[in-house]
Amino acid sequence: MKLAIPNTELPPATPLRKAVLGGLAVCAVALLSSWAAPDANAVVSHEYKFKLPLGLDESGISIPADNPITTQKVELGRALFFDKRLSNDNTIACANCHLPQFGFTDGQPVATGIKGQKGGRSAPASINRVFSSVQFWDGRAATLEDQSIGPFTNPIEHGFANYEVMITKMKKIQGYKTMFLQTFGEDITIQNVGKAIASFQRTILSGNSPADRFDVGGETEAISGPAQRGLLLFRDKARCTKCHSGFNFTDEKFHNLGIGWDDNKVDLGRYMVTKNTEEIGAFKTPTLREISRSAPYMHDGRFKTLDDVVNFYNQGGVKNPHQDPLILPLELTKEEKQDLVQFLRTLTGEGWKHIAPPATFPQ
Repeated sequence: MKLAIPNTELPPATPLRKAVLGGLAVCAVALLSSWAAPDANAVVSHEYKFKLPLGLDESGISIPADNPITTQKVELGRALFFDKRLSNDNTIACANCHLPQFGFTDGQPVATGIKGQKGGRSAPASINRVFSSVQFWDGRAATLEDQSIGPFTNPIEHGFANYEVMITKMKKIQGYKTMFLQTFGEDITIQNVGKAIASFQRTILSGNSPADRFDVGGETEAISGPAQRGLLLFRDKARCTKCHSGFNFTDEKFHNLGIGWDDNKVDLGRYMVTKNTEEIGAFKTPTLREISRSAPYMHDGRFKTLDDVVNFYNQGGVKNPHQDPLILPLELTKEEKQDLVQFLRTLTGEGWKHIAPPATFPQ
């Protein structure tokens, strides 16, 4: 369900609101100190107002009806996202795999969890998830709320035996009990953990890139000549928009490119979720925003550079019985490939720089 974000103003401040929010701007994320309310059990709920960077489309915002976004959920989710105590051995937080400097991935071929264990796939970028529905490379999570809690019971990632063990651990932290009561009006539950983290993740945005300023803002010198040629190639000869379409540069669909069919390391991907043989080896199209930060590339992190990726597509991927018919040889020249990479590098933007760990965590 897609909901428009109402353009409402905050009601006149009451003593309670002043104690909770202080001088917080409407679109800013609250500080942890704002949770000092006169009544620790009072539910405090203020709508979070998005301020979308240039290039992003408000009509694409997707927020479930049962989880309206509030500043309190965002701040609680931020604490949960960065808190390593939400792993079995206190060493891994969600943020370990989603770092700003790496386009909210971890800069590694595959994700690393507790005890240094390696997963089988790279960490997907967690930017612009407010415009997305199904999550993970294989789409096994129907919502961002489901995705937000999935890694906690993965033995390689956060390592809890089950959600009950995790929630029992969290309930020993009085600060979290207070924050959940103030945010949801009830004690800690795994469902509300997911709602809070998902709300926070929806505030990680990327827009107002040089490409946006050129293509949407009309700044003719925002990107270089080679990048401008690369944009034309992106839309035409290179066929990139067949999958990387729309303002978020993804069709949110699943495609078999041939990854793994050349070295006998095939991951069945989407097929393991749907059991549809047409989706064997298919993976979700990632957004290209912040792509120059998020190397290495593909679901198994096999390509170190954008040049490697463009060369792979130029040869038409790897042929296999289930390859998507959209994947064809491109016959790009050396210069054209270089221009395309130059354009991709202009998709580094803004809207995520407010993301940082809280100064303190609930105790």
